[in-house]
Parts: sequence; C-alpha cells; structure tokens
Amino acid sequence: MILDRINRGSAAAVGFLLVSGIFAALAIGAKMSLNAPAVDADRAAERSKALAEIRVAEDKSLDSAAVIDAGHGTVRLPIDVALQLAAQKWQNPSAARADLNARAEKAAAELPKAPEKPSAFE
Repeated sequence: MILDRINRGSAAAVGFLLVSGIFAALAIGAKMSLNAPAVDADRAAERSKALAEIRVAEDKSLDSAAVIDAGHGTVRLPIDVALQLAAQKWQNPSAARADLNARAEKAAAELPKAPEKPSAFE
C-alpha cells in the first residue's frame, strides 16, 4: 500500500515535470518563431529623428550670430566671439564692473505702476 502511494506520487511528479518541459519548449519555440516588432518602435525612431534635428539646430545657433530682439538690442553671438568680447571688456576691470552693475540695476528696476482704472462713478 505504501509502495502504491510512492509510485503514484512519483508518477505525478514525473508527469508534472514532463508537462512543464513540453510547455517550456513550446513557449521558447513560439518566442523564436514569432518576430514581433517592438510596440513603440515607430515612436522611438521618431524621437531619435527629432533629437537629431534639435541637436543640429542647437549647433547652428551656437555657431552663428543673429538678432534676437532689435528693439531691446538683444543679439546672439557665437561662443568664441562672446568670449573674446568679454576678455576685451574685462581688460579694464573697474569699467567692466561699473557697466555690469549698471546693467544689473537696469534689469532689476521696478516696473512702472499700472494706471488705476477710473471708477464707474467718475
């Protein structure tokens, strides 16, 4: 009787291992035979293209001069030119510091107060 229980338990274990092995083999075979593209492959290619375009635009803007806002006198200079101008300006540190302070005060100046709306009774 104990021998029957052992044989049934062993048979069940061997059967379970056999079915598990077959299932694993079928799963691996299906995985290898089906070549499905990644879900977001198109999006990844699009993002890569957009990143390349952004980097080209950044390189172009870093290496070329342009007028940003003519009214305010804002321009974009290549890095090399900007460094040369800064080095020339700081040949005289006291004048450069005074100019820098004046520009900082101008930038930090308070905006004029907006006119108050007249009341409806005036």
